[in-house]
Amino acid sequence: MELSHLYHALLALEMCFSVIMVLCNPVSLKGNLDSSPFPSSFLFGTASSSYQFEGAYLSDGKGLNNWDLFTHKPGNIVDGSNGDVAVDQYHRYLEDLNLMNYIGVNSYRFSISWARILPQGRFGSVNKAGINHYNKLINTLLLRGIKPFVTLTHYDIPQELENRYGAWLSPEVREDFKYYADICFKHFGDRVKYWVTFNEPNVAVIRGYRSGLYPPSRCSSSFGNCSSGDSENEPFVAAHNIILSHAAAVDIYRTKYQKQQRGSIGIVMNAIWYEPISNSYEDKQAAERAQSFYMNWFLDPIILGKYPLEMQEILGSDLPVFSNHDQKKLKSGLDFIGVNHYTSFYIRDCMFSVCEHGPGSSKTEGFALRTALKDGIFIGKSTAVDWLYVYPQGMDKIVTYIKKRYNNIPMFITENGFGENDKSDSPTEESLNDLNRVEYISGYLDTLAAALRKGADVRGYFLWSLLDNFEWTSGYTIRFGLHHVDYATLERTPRASAIWYKQFIANHTSPQEFSA
Repeated sequence: MELSHLYHALLALEMCFSVIMVLCNPVSLKGNLDSSPFPSSFLFGTASSSYQFEGAYLSDGKGLNNWDLFTHKPGNIVDGSNGDVAVDQYHRYLEDLNLMNYIGVNSYRFSISWARILPQGRFGSVNKAGINHYNKLINTLLLRGIKPFVTLTHYDIPQELENRYGAWLSPEVREDFKYYADICFKHFGDRVKYWVTFNEPNVAVIRGYRSGLYPPSRCSSSFGNCSSGDSENEPFVAAHNIILSHAAAVDIYRTKYQKQQRGSIGIVMNAIWYEPISNSYEDKQAAERAQSFYMNWFLDPIILGKYPLEMQEILGSDLPVFSNHDQKKLKSGLDFIGVNHYTSFYIRDCMFSVCEHGPGSSKTEGFALRTALKDGIFIGKSTAVDWLYVYPQGMDKIVTYIKKRYNNIPMFITENGFGENDKSDSPTEESLNDLNRVEYISGYLDTLAAALRKGADVRGYFLWSLLDNFEWTSGYTIRFGLHHVDYATLERTPRASAIWYKQFIANHTSPQEFSA
Protein backbone atom coordinates (compact mmCIF):
# COMPACT_ATOMS: atom_id res chain seq x y z
CA MET A 1 0.00 0.00 0.00
CA GLU A 2 1.31 3.49 -0.82
CA LEU A 3 1.95 5.59 2.27
CA SER A 4 -0.63 8.22 1.30
CA HIS A 5 -3.31 5.55 0.90
CA LEU A 6 -2.39 4.09 4.26
CA TYR A 7 -2.75 7.44 6.01
CA HIS A 8 -6.11 8.06 4.34
CA ALA A 9 -7.31 4.67 5.53
CA LEU A 10 -6.10 5.36 9.06
CA LEU A 11 -7.77 8.77 9.03
CA ALA A 12 -11.08 7.26 7.93
CA LEU A 13 -10.92 4.69 10.67
CA GLU A 14 -10.11 7.29 13.31
CA MET A 15 -13.18 9.27 12.25
CA CYS A 16 -15.27 6.20 13.14
CA PHE A 17 -13.39 5.58 16.33
CA SER A 18 -15.75 7.34 18.71
CA VAL A 19 -18.66 5.26 17.42
CA ILE A 20 -16.66 2.07 17.91
CA MET A 21 -15.81 3.06 21.46
CA VAL A 22 -19.45 3.57 22.32
CA LEU A 23 -20.38 0.19 20.84
CA CYS A 24 -17.63 -1.69 22.67
CA ASN A 25 -17.55 0.35 25.89
CA PRO A 26 -13.93 -0.58 26.68
CA VAL A 27 -13.46 0.33 30.33
CA SER A 28 -9.71 0.01 29.97
CA LEU A 29 -9.50 3.15 27.81
CA LYS A 30 -10.93 5.36 30.54
CA GLY A 31 -7.87 5.58 32.74
CA ASN A 32 -5.05 8.07 32.62
CA LEU A 33 -1.35 7.83 33.34
CA ASP A 34 -1.83 8.62 37.01
CA SER A 35 -4.36 5.83 37.55
CA SER A 36 -2.92 3.29 35.11
CA PRO A 37 -1.78 0.02 36.70
CA PHE A 38 0.82 -0.38 33.95
CA PRO A 39 4.22 0.98 35.08
CA SER A 40 6.15 3.45 32.92
CA SER A 41 8.62 0.71 31.94
CA PHE A 42 5.83 -1.61 30.73
CA LEU A 43 6.32 -3.07 27.24
CA PHE A 44 3.37 -2.80 24.86
CA GLY A 45 3.97 -4.64 21.63
CA THR A 46 2.87 -7.14 19.02
CA ALA A 47 4.14 -10.68 18.52
CA SER A 48 5.11 -12.77 15.50
CA SER A 49 7.16 -15.80 14.49
CA SER A 50 9.62 -16.33 11.66
CA TYR A 51 7.76 -19.11 9.83
CA GLN A 52 4.41 -17.34 10.05
CA PHE A 53 5.69 -13.94 8.90
CA GLU A 54 9.01 -13.96 7.08
CA GLY A 55 8.51 -15.97 3.91
CA ALA A 56 11.70 -15.97 1.80
CA TYR A 57 11.93 -19.63 2.68
CA LEU A 58 15.00 -20.42 0.58
CA SER A 59 16.38 -16.89 0.16
CA ASP A 60 19.92 -15.82 1.03
CA GLY A 61 21.21 -19.21 2.09
CA LYS A 62 18.43 -20.28 4.44
CA GLY A 63 18.14 -24.05 4.88
CA LEU A 64 15.00 -26.15 5.09
CA ASN A 65 13.26 -26.45 8.44
CA ASN A 66 10.69 -28.95 9.72
CA TRP A 67 7.74 -26.72 8.77
CA ASP A 68 9.03 -26.22 5.22
CA LEU A 69 8.77 -29.96 4.64
CA PHE A 70 5.59 -30.47 6.66
CA THR A 71 3.56 -27.83 4.83
CA HIS A 72 4.62 -29.13 1.42
CA LYS A 73 3.13 -32.53 2.17
CA PRO A 74 -0.50 -32.68 0.93
CA GLY A 75 -3.16 -32.98 3.61
CA ASN A 76 -1.26 -31.37 6.50
CA ILE A 77 -2.64 -27.82 6.09
CA VAL A 78 -6.41 -27.32 5.73
CA ASP A 79 -6.19 -24.97 2.73
CA GLY A 80 -3.13 -26.63 1.18
CA SER A 81 -1.01 -23.52 1.79
CA ASN A 82 2.45 -23.00 3.25
CA GLY A 83 4.76 -20.30 4.62
CA ASP A 84 7.00 -19.99 1.56
CA VAL A 85 5.91 -16.35 1.20
CA ALA A 86 3.74 -15.89 4.31
CA VAL A 87 3.38 -12.09 4.65
CA ASP A 88 6.91 -11.51 3.31
CA GLN A 89 8.14 -9.60 6.34
CA TYR A 90 11.67 -10.60 5.39
CA HIS A 91 11.46 -8.03 2.59
CA ARG A 92 8.71 -5.75 3.97
CA TYR A 93 9.87 -5.16 7.53
CA LEU A 94 10.31 -1.41 6.98
CA GLU A 95 6.68 -1.13 5.92
CA ASP A 96 5.63 -3.09 8.99
CA LEU A 97 7.76 -0.92 11.25
CA ASN A 98 5.81 2.08 9.96
CA LEU A 99 2.63 0.34 11.16
CA MET A 100 4.21 -0.35 14.55
CA ASN A 101 5.31 3.24 14.92
CA TYR A 102 1.84 4.47 14.05
CA ILE A 103 0.30 2.27 16.75
CA GLY A 104 2.96 3.38 19.23
CA VAL A 105 4.32 0.03 20.44
CA ASN A 106 7.62 0.16 22.30
CA SER A 107 8.57 -3.47 21.72
CA TYR A 108 8.31 -6.15 19.03
CA ARG A 109 8.44 -9.86 19.77
CA PHE A 110 9.77 -11.89 16.84
CA SER A 111 11.60 -15.17 16.41
CA ILE A 112 14.81 -15.97 14.59
CA SER A 113 14.70 -18.70 11.97
CA TRP A 114 17.21 -21.29 13.22
CA ALA A 115 17.68 -22.64 9.69
CA ARG A 116 18.39 -19.12 8.40
CA ILE A 117 21.34 -18.84 10.81
CA LEU A 118 22.50 -22.47 10.70
CA PRO A 119 21.09 -24.22 7.61
CA GLN A 120 22.62 -27.53 8.75
CA GLY A 121 22.78 -26.95 12.49
CA ARG A 122 26.24 -27.34 13.99
CA PHE A 123 27.15 -29.63 11.07
CA GLY A 124 27.52 -26.69 8.67
CA SER A 125 28.70 -23.10 8.56
CA VAL A 126 27.01 -19.98 9.87
CA ASN A 127 24.94 -18.24 7.19
CA LYS A 128 26.25 -14.66 7.14
CA ALA A 129 23.28 -13.43 5.13
CA GLY A 130 20.99 -14.59 7.92
CA ILE A 131 23.08 -12.79 10.53
CA ASN A 132 23.02 -9.64 8.40
CA HIS A 133 19.23 -9.75 8.02
CA TYR A 134 18.55 -9.90 11.75
CA ASN A 135 21.20 -7.26 12.45
CA LYS A 136 19.36 -4.91 10.07
CA LEU A 137 16.01 -5.69 11.66
CA ILE A 138 17.29 -5.22 15.22
CA ASN A 139 19.13 -2.00 14.38
CA THR A 140 16.12 -0.54 12.62
CA LEU A 141 13.80 -1.45 15.50
CA LEU A 142 16.09 0.34 17.94
CA LEU A 143 16.29 3.40 15.69
CA ARG A 144 12.49 3.52 15.76
CA GLY A 145 12.38 3.33 19.55
CA ILE A 146 11.16 -0.29 19.56
CA LYS A 147 12.85 -2.85 21.80
CA PRO A 148 13.49 -6.28 20.24
CA PHE A 149 12.09 -9.21 22.26
CA VAL A 150 13.62 -12.25 20.59
CA THR A 151 12.64 -15.92 20.56
CA LEU A 152 15.29 -18.44 19.52
CA THR A 153 12.86 -21.04 18.22
CA HIS A 154 9.12 -20.82 17.62
CA TYR A 155 8.30 -24.44 16.64
CA ASP A 156 10.92 -24.51 13.84
CA ILE A 157 14.15 -26.51 13.76
CA PRO A 158 16.57 -27.21 10.87
CA GLN A 159 15.36 -30.32 9.05
CA GLU A 160 18.96 -31.52 9.00
CA LEU A 161 18.73 -32.29 12.73
CA GLU A 162 15.54 -34.28 12.28
CA ASN A 163 17.17 -36.26 9.48
CA ARG A 164 20.43 -36.93 11.33
CA TYR A 165 19.24 -38.01 14.77
CA GLY A 166 15.51 -37.41 15.29
CA ALA A 167 15.77 -33.87 16.69
CA TRP A 168 14.08 -33.59 20.11
CA LEU A 169 14.08 -37.35 20.67
CA SER A 170 17.89 -37.39 20.93
CA PRO A 171 20.16 -35.86 23.60
CA GLU A 172 22.34 -34.65 20.71
CA VAL A 173 19.87 -31.84 20.12
CA ARG A 174 21.02 -30.18 23.34
CA GLU A 175 24.45 -29.54 21.81
CA ASP A 176 22.86 -28.11 18.67
CA PHE A 177 20.59 -25.74 20.58
CA LYS A 178 23.44 -24.63 22.83
CA TYR A 179 25.62 -23.94 19.77
CA TYR A 180 22.83 -22.00 18.05
CA ALA A 181 22.00 -19.95 21.15
CA ASP A 182 25.67 -19.04 21.62
CA ILE A 183 25.86 -17.70 18.05
CA CYS A 184 22.73 -15.57 18.56
CA PHE A 185 23.94 -14.15 21.89
CA LYS A 186 27.31 -13.37 20.31
CA HIS A 187 25.95 -11.55 17.24
CA PHE A 188 22.81 -9.87 18.62
CA GLY A 189 23.06 -9.80 22.42
CA ASP A 190 24.72 -6.41 22.64
CA ARG A 191 21.37 -4.94 21.51
CA VAL A 192 18.79 -7.58 22.48
CA LYS A 193 17.84 -7.32 26.14
CA TYR A 194 15.03 -9.89 26.18
CA TRP A 195 15.68 -13.48 25.11
CA VAL A 196 13.24 -16.38 24.92
CA THR A 197 14.65 -19.88 24.44
CA PHE A 198 11.46 -21.70 23.33
CA ASN A 199 7.97 -20.66 22.35
CA GLU A 200 5.29 -23.00 23.70
CA PRO A 201 7.33 -26.20 23.98
CA ASN A 202 4.25 -27.79 25.55
CA VAL A 203 2.30 -27.25 22.31
CA ALA A 204 5.21 -28.36 20.11
CA VAL A 205 5.66 -31.58 22.09
CA ILE A 206 1.97 -32.46 22.43
CA ARG A 207 1.15 -31.78 18.78
CA GLY A 208 4.41 -33.15 17.43
CA TYR A 209 4.71 -36.33 19.48
CA ARG A 210 1.28 -37.12 20.98
CA SER A 211 -1.40 -36.13 18.44
CA GLY A 212 0.95 -35.90 15.45
CA LEU A 213 -0.74 -32.76 14.15
CA TYR A 214 2.58 -30.85 13.92
CA PRO A 215 5.96 -32.03 12.64
CA PRO A 216 7.51 -34.53 13.08
CA SER A 217 3.99 -36.07 13.06
CA ARG A 218 4.64 -38.90 15.48
CA CYS A 219 1.88 -40.60 17.49
CA SER A 220 0.20 -43.85 18.47
CA SER A 221 -2.94 -44.93 16.63
CA SER A 222 -5.13 -44.25 19.67
CA PHE A 223 -4.05 -40.58 19.66
CA GLY A 224 -3.80 -39.73 15.97
CA ASN A 225 -3.08 -40.86 12.44
CA CYS A 226 0.69 -41.25 12.15
CA SER A 227 3.00 -43.71 10.42
CA SER A 228 5.15 -44.06 13.55
CA GLY A 229 5.55 -42.86 17.12
CA ASP A 230 4.66 -43.58 20.74
CA SER A 231 2.23 -41.05 22.23
CA GLU A 232 2.66 -42.35 25.75
CA ASN A 233 6.44 -42.15 25.84
CA GLU A 234 7.95 -39.84 23.22
CA PRO A 235 6.35 -36.57 24.46
CA PHE A 236 8.22 -36.97 27.76
CA VAL A 237 11.52 -37.76 26.04
CA ALA A 238 11.19 -34.72 23.76
CA ALA A 239 10.15 -32.46 26.64
CA HIS A 240 13.11 -33.66 28.73
CA ASN A 241 15.54 -32.77 25.94
CA ILE A 242 13.89 -29.37 25.43
CA ILE A 243 14.11 -28.59 29.15
CA LEU A 244 17.81 -29.51 29.23
CA SER A 245 18.41 -27.58 25.99
CA HIS A 246 16.86 -24.53 27.66
CA ALA A 247 19.13 -25.05 30.68
CA ALA A 248 22.20 -25.29 28.43
CA ALA A 249 21.32 -22.03 26.65
CA VAL A 250 20.64 -20.21 29.92
CA ASP A 251 23.95 -21.46 31.33
CA ILE A 252 25.83 -20.13 28.29
CA TYR A 253 24.06 -16.78 28.53
CA ARG A 254 24.64 -16.35 32.26
CA THR A 255 28.27 -17.45 32.32
CA LYS A 256 29.44 -15.87 29.07
CA TYR A 257 27.20 -12.93 28.12
CA GLN A 258 24.66 -11.69 30.66
CA LYS A 259 26.96 -9.62 32.87
CA GLN A 260 28.28 -7.61 29.93
CA GLN A 261 25.11 -7.51 27.80
CA ARG A 262 22.79 -6.90 30.77
CA GLY A 263 19.79 -8.70 29.32
CA SER A 264 17.37 -11.29 30.64
CA ILE A 265 16.33 -14.75 29.47
CA GLY A 266 13.19 -16.81 29.86
CA ILE A 267 10.84 -19.29 28.24
CA VAL A 268 7.32 -18.86 26.82
CA MET A 269 4.55 -21.30 27.71
CA ASN A 270 1.09 -21.75 26.31
CA ALA A 271 -1.00 -21.05 29.41
CA ILE A 272 -4.65 -22.14 29.50
CA TRP A 273 -6.78 -21.45 32.55
CA TYR A 274 -8.41 -24.66 33.73
CA GLU A 275 -11.65 -24.16 35.64
CA PRO A 276 -12.95 -27.13 37.70
CA ILE A 277 -16.30 -28.14 36.20
CA SER A 278 -17.74 -28.46 39.71
CA ASN A 279 -16.83 -27.56 43.27
CA SER A 280 -16.04 -31.18 44.10
CA TYR A 281 -12.65 -32.02 45.56
CA GLU A 282 -12.04 -34.46 42.69
CA ASP A 283 -12.63 -31.88 39.94
CA LYS A 284 -10.50 -29.29 41.75
CA GLN A 285 -7.65 -31.79 41.98
CA ALA A 286 -8.13 -32.66 38.33
CA ALA A 287 -7.78 -28.98 37.35
CA GLU A 288 -4.48 -28.88 39.24
CA ARG A 289 -3.34 -32.05 37.46
CA ALA A 290 -4.27 -30.48 34.14
CA GLN A 291 -1.90 -27.57 34.84
CA SER A 292 0.84 -29.94 35.98
CA PHE A 293 0.61 -32.08 32.85
CA TYR A 294 0.48 -29.02 30.56
CA MET A 295 2.33 -25.93 31.79
CA ASN A 296 4.02 -26.93 35.05
CA TRP A 297 5.49 -29.93 33.18
CA PHE A 298 8.13 -27.48 31.86
CA LEU A 299 8.14 -24.66 34.40
CA ASP A 300 8.58 -26.79 37.53
CA PRO A 301 11.87 -28.38 36.38
CA ILE A 302 13.23 -25.07 35.10
CA ILE A 303 12.35 -23.12 38.26
CA LEU A 304 12.17 -25.78 41.01
CA GLY A 305 14.51 -28.43 39.56
CA LYS A 306 11.99 -31.29 39.40
CA TYR A 307 8.86 -32.46 37.62
CA PRO A 308 5.48 -31.74 39.27
CA LEU A 309 4.53 -34.17 42.04
CA GLU A 310 1.33 -35.14 40.21
CA MET A 311 3.36 -36.26 37.20
CA GLN A 312 5.77 -38.23 39.36
CA GLU A 313 2.93 -40.01 41.19
CA ILE A 314 1.00 -40.98 38.06
CA LEU A 315 3.83 -41.72 35.61
CA GLY A 316 6.39 -43.16 38.01
CA SER A 317 9.40 -44.64 36.23
CA ASP A 318 7.96 -43.66 32.83
CA LEU A 319 8.99 -40.07 33.57
CA PRO A 320 12.62 -39.24 32.69
CA VAL A 321 14.94 -38.47 35.60
CA PHE A 322 17.15 -35.40 36.07
CA SER A 323 20.65 -36.09 37.34
CA ASN A 324 22.04 -34.11 40.27
CA HIS A 325 24.09 -32.12 37.75
CA ASP A 326 20.95 -31.38 35.71
CA GLN A 327 19.05 -30.23 38.80
CA LYS A 328 21.77 -27.78 39.77
CA LYS A 329 21.71 -26.24 36.29
CA LEU A 330 17.94 -26.15 36.15
CA LYS A 331 16.99 -24.56 39.45
CA SER A 332 16.13 -20.88 38.96
CA GLY A 333 16.80 -21.45 35.27
CA LEU A 334 15.11 -18.30 33.98
CA ASP A 335 14.73 -14.58 34.61
CA PHE A 336 11.10 -14.30 33.46
CA ILE A 337 8.13 -16.39 32.37
CA GLY A 338 6.45 -15.67 29.05
CA VAL A 339 2.71 -16.34 29.13
CA ASN A 340 0.75 -17.00 25.93
CA HIS A 341 -2.86 -16.86 27.11
CA TYR A 342 -5.91 -16.91 24.85
CA THR A 343 -8.59 -19.10 26.36
CA SER A 344 -9.92 -21.27 29.20
CA PHE A 345 -11.55 -24.70 29.57
CA TYR A 346 -13.44 -26.71 32.15
CA ILE A 347 -11.78 -29.78 33.65
CA ARG A 348 -13.56 -32.95 34.76
CA ASP A 349 -11.89 -35.60 36.92
CA CYS A 350 -11.20 -38.92 35.20
CA MET A 351 -9.13 -40.56 37.94
CA PHE A 352 -11.91 -41.25 40.41
CA SER A 353 -14.85 -40.83 38.04
CA VAL A 354 -15.85 -42.55 34.81
CA CYS A 355 -15.06 -40.27 31.86
CA GLU A 356 -15.73 -40.42 28.17
CA HIS A 357 -12.60 -40.53 26.03
CA GLY A 358 -11.42 -37.02 25.15
CA PRO A 359 -8.57 -34.52 25.41
CA GLY A 360 -6.78 -34.87 28.73
CA SER A 361 -8.57 -38.01 29.88
CA SER A 362 -5.68 -40.49 29.49
CA LYS A 363 -3.08 -41.44 32.10
CA THR A 364 -0.28 -39.63 30.28
CA GLU A 365 -2.40 -36.45 30.23
CA GLY A 366 -3.24 -36.58 33.94
CA PHE A 367 -6.75 -38.11 33.90
CA ALA A 368 -8.25 -34.62 33.48
CA LEU A 369 -10.86 -34.29 30.72
CA ARG A 370 -10.86 -30.87 29.01
CA THR A 371 -14.18 -29.51 27.77
CA ALA A 372 -15.63 -26.13 26.83
CA LEU A 373 -19.16 -27.13 27.86
CA LYS A 374 -20.88 -27.21 31.23
CA ASP A 375 -24.59 -28.09 31.30
CA GLY A 376 -24.70 -27.44 27.57
CA ILE A 377 -23.29 -23.90 27.89
CA PHE A 378 -19.85 -22.83 26.64
CA ILE A 379 -17.35 -21.45 29.17
CA GLY A 380 -17.27 -18.29 27.04
CA LYS A 381 -18.39 -16.98 23.71
CA SER A 382 -17.23 -19.32 20.95
CA THR A 383 -15.21 -17.99 18.01
CA ALA A 384 -14.15 -19.03 14.51
CA VAL A 385 -11.14 -20.73 16.13
CA ASP A 386 -12.19 -24.13 17.45
CA TRP A 387 -10.07 -23.85 20.61
CA LEU A 388 -10.71 -20.18 21.45
CA TYR A 389 -13.48 -19.21 23.88
CA VAL A 390 -13.79 -15.68 25.23
CA TYR A 391 -13.29 -15.88 29.00
CA PRO A 392 -11.51 -12.66 30.08
CA GLN A 393 -11.36 -13.58 33.77
CA GLY A 394 -9.04 -16.42 32.77
CA MET A 395 -6.26 -13.86 32.25
CA ASP A 396 -6.44 -12.69 35.87
CA LYS A 397 -6.72 -16.27 37.12
CA ILE A 398 -3.78 -17.73 35.17
CA VAL A 399 -1.50 -14.79 36.01
CA THR A 400 -2.43 -15.06 39.70
CA TYR A 401 -1.84 -18.83 39.61
CA ILE A 402 1.65 -18.40 38.12
CA LYS A 403 2.40 -15.61 40.58
CA LYS A 404 1.58 -17.82 43.57
CA ARG A 405 3.21 -21.02 42.32
CA TYR A 406 6.49 -19.42 41.25
CA ASN A 407 6.94 -16.70 43.88
CA ASN A 408 5.97 -13.83 41.56
CA ILE A 409 8.82 -14.28 39.10
CA PRO A 410 8.54 -11.48 36.50
CA MET A 411 6.08 -12.27 33.71
CA PHE A 412 5.35 -11.00 30.22
CA ILE A 413 2.09 -11.70 28.40
CA THR A 414 3.89 -12.74 25.24
CA GLU A 415 0.74 -13.55 23.22
CA ASN A 416 -2.97 -12.77 23.47
CA GLY A 417 -5.34 -12.23 20.58
CA PHE A 418 -8.54 -12.98 18.73
CA GLY A 419 -8.97 -14.98 15.53
CA GLU A 420 -11.73 -14.64 12.97
CA ASN A 421 -12.66 -16.80 10.00
CA ASP A 422 -12.32 -14.59 6.94
CA LYS A 423 -11.70 -16.13 3.54
CA SER A 424 -11.87 -12.84 1.64
CA ASP A 425 -8.62 -11.35 0.38
CA SER A 426 -10.25 -7.99 -0.33
CA PRO A 427 -10.81 -6.01 2.87
CA THR A 428 -14.47 -5.25 3.46
CA GLU A 429 -16.07 -2.82 5.87
CA GLU A 430 -17.16 -5.78 7.97
CA SER A 431 -13.67 -7.32 8.14
CA LEU A 432 -12.07 -3.98 9.07
CA ASN A 433 -14.61 -3.06 11.75
CA ASP A 434 -13.49 -5.95 13.95
CA LEU A 435 -15.53 -5.06 17.02
CA ASN A 436 -15.34 -8.59 18.40
CA ARG A 437 -11.55 -8.36 18.46
CA VAL A 438 -11.67 -4.95 20.15
CA GLU A 439 -14.06 -6.30 22.78
CA TYR A 440 -11.84 -9.34 23.36
CA ILE A 441 -8.61 -7.35 23.75
CA SER A 442 -10.30 -4.79 25.98
CA GLY A 443 -11.72 -7.45 28.29
CA TYR A 444 -8.45 -9.34 28.64
CA LEU A 445 -6.45 -6.17 29.27
CA ASP A 446 -8.95 -5.15 31.95
CA THR A 447 -8.46 -8.40 33.84
CA LEU A 448 -4.70 -8.22 33.33
CA ALA A 449 -4.85 -4.77 34.94
CA ALA A 450 -6.72 -6.33 37.86
CA ALA A 451 -3.91 -8.87 38.32
CA LEU A 452 -1.33 -6.07 38.32
CA ARG A 453 -3.29 -4.16 40.95
CA LYS A 454 -3.14 -7.27 43.13
CA GLY A 455 0.65 -7.31 42.88
CA ALA A 456 1.46 -9.57 39.92
CA ASP A 457 4.85 -8.62 38.47
CA VAL A 458 3.80 -8.46 34.82
CA ARG A 459 6.13 -6.32 32.70
CA GLY A 460 4.72 -6.43 29.20
CA TYR A 461 1.85 -7.34 26.88
CA PHE A 462 2.28 -8.48 23.27
CA LEU A 463 -0.77 -8.71 21.06
CA TRP A 464 -1.05 -11.50 18.51
CA SER A 465 -0.70 -10.09 15.97
CA LEU A 466 0.29 -7.03 13.94
CA LEU A 467 -0.81 -8.75 10.70
CA ASP A 468 -2.94 -11.60 9.48
CA ASN A 469 -0.52 -14.46 8.82
CA PHE A 470 0.01 -18.18 8.28
CA GLU A 471 -1.78 -19.88 11.17
CA TRP A 472 -0.04 -23.26 11.25
CA THR A 473 -2.37 -26.12 10.26
CA SER A 474 -5.20 -23.60 9.66
CA GLY A 475 -3.12 -22.01 6.90
CA TYR A 476 -4.58 -18.64 5.89
CA THR A 477 -8.19 -19.43 6.87
CA ILE A 478 -7.97 -17.74 10.29
CA ARG A 479 -7.09 -14.07 10.71
CA PHE A 480 -5.61 -12.67 13.95
CA GLY A 481 -4.25 -9.37 12.63
CA LEU A 482 -4.65 -5.78 13.72
CA HIS A 483 -4.14 -5.30 9.99
CA HIS A 484 -5.93 -7.15 7.20
CA VAL A 485 -3.55 -8.72 4.67
CA ASP A 486 -4.59 -9.29 1.08
CA TYR A 487 -2.64 -12.49 0.42
CA ALA A 488 -2.67 -11.91 -3.33
CA THR A 489 -0.98 -8.49 -3.15
CA LEU A 490 0.28 -8.55 0.48
CA GLU A 491 -1.31 -5.13 0.98
CA ARG A 492 -1.79 -4.29 4.67
CA THR A 493 -4.96 -2.42 5.73
CA PRO A 494 -5.54 -1.31 9.34
CA ARG A 495 -8.56 -2.60 11.22
CA ALA A 496 -10.47 -0.80 13.97
CA SER A 497 -8.51 -2.88 16.50
CA ALA A 498 -5.27 -1.21 15.36
CA ILE A 499 -6.76 2.19 16.17
CA TRP A 500 -8.11 0.92 19.48
CA TYR A 501 -4.73 -0.48 20.51
CA LYS A 502 -3.06 2.79 19.49
CA GLN A 503 -5.42 4.74 21.75
CA PHE A 504 -5.02 2.29 24.63
CA ILE A 505 -1.23 2.53 24.50
CA ALA A 506 -1.40 6.34 24.31
CA ASN A 507 -3.61 6.42 27.42
CA HIS A 508 -1.25 4.21 29.42
CA THR A 509 2.23 5.37 28.39
CA SER A 510 4.22 8.57 28.23
CA PRO A 511 4.69 10.16 24.79
CA GLN A 512 7.78 8.92 22.93
CA GLU A 513 9.84 10.32 20.12
CA PHE A 514 10.47 7.99 17.16
CA SER A 515 13.02 8.31 14.41
CA ALA A 516 11.76 7.84 10.87
